[in-house]
Amino acid sequence: MLLIDNKIVEQVLTMKDCISAQQSAFKGLLDGSSIGRPRLDMYVPCEREDGYYRWGTVEGANDGILAVRLKSDILVWPNDHEAGGSEQKYCIEPGTYCGLVFLFSTGNGKPLALMNDGHLQHMRVGGAAGIGTDLLARPDSAHLGLIGSGGMARTFFEAILAVRPIKRVTVYSRSEARRSAFAKEMQERFHIEVIAVDEPEKAVRGADIVATCTDSMTPVLKPEWIEKGMHVVALTPRELSPEVLEKFDVKVQQGREILPMPDTDTFVKGISGSPGAFVAGSAKERERLPKPKASRLRSEDWPTYTDVISGKAKGRENDEQVTFYYTVGNWGLQFSSVGGHVYKLAKERGLGMELPLEWFIQDIRN
Repeated sequence: MLLIDNKIVEQVLTMKDCISAQQSAFKGLLDGSSIGRPRLDMYVPCEREDGYYRWGTVEGANDGILAVRLKSDILVWPNDHEAGGSEQKYCIEPGTYCGLVFLFSTGNGKPLALMNDGHLQHMRVGGAAGIGTDLLARPDSAHLGLIGSGGMARTFFEAILAVRPIKRVTVYSRSEARRSAFAKEMQERFHIEVIAVDEPEKAVRGADIVATCTDSMTPVLKPEWIEKGMHVVALTPRELSPEVLEKFDVKVQQGREILPMPDTDTFVKGISGSPGAFVAGSAKERERLPKPKASRLRSEDWPTYTDVISGKAKGRENDEQVTFYYTVGNWGLQFSSVGGHVYKLAKERGLGMELPLEWFIQDIRN
């Protein structure tokens, strides 16, 4: 049993391999060699009177490896200007987080690895933006317009550059200091022009590819900013309004994450970004939670990535179309494919800490 931390994941995982591993795993959905379960959360009252505890899990399996990704978070929803009404989370105290990925062999059931999910999470989400861009963006796309300057923005940036010949990037985020630091960092790292702008419209206008990667609870794009030929990719459905969605000629989702379960007193869809969650607590305690919202993206009938690569559905057909890729879906499969790739490289290179297998195996039948 191998313990793999974020530093090792960062050391061995390249964005091109992250994208390739996912594309291969998604292709396996067509012949049954890959499988995944949609994300499912649980909400339980916590010790804070303005917050809630959330437990989240998702699973996927491909190429002989099954992954279980789990998260343990305290959530709060501040309304101050700096937070912008966004969901904030932590484990134990602000600034620390708990996210883990367990890997198991589907050949004999053996526990293989336990790894931090932090860097892997950012890479697999960024990789999804790269997958959609590779599928739908114009091949000659050279200008990226980016809204957001956090960790996810960095991997969105890297993934899109991995699949298209980007020469210029315009970036906006609420904090002038953060967007300026981001532009400087990414320009030095990738040796292309990166310009921080003071309004989101300036980041979007004239771009070939538009990427939104924020934790905003409200839309960050306006329909009048969308131009012919653009490709758009978003981190969350909260970032897009119905009016913006109407501008898209081609809409493709990564996979289907809608759980076929009706809402009940304890099972609710659409709480703070959770596709589906079991919710505990008294009526008074549940008042702390944001009101459930139906997704602005009514994507049930949209084709998926596998629909397009199999020819069942059409992707971009001309340079005038506006395309959109919804990165939600196939989450469990992302962790098994990318996590499995990291595990194999760590084993080959002698990286990670070996944990006694007997800590995870017992002789009592469960």
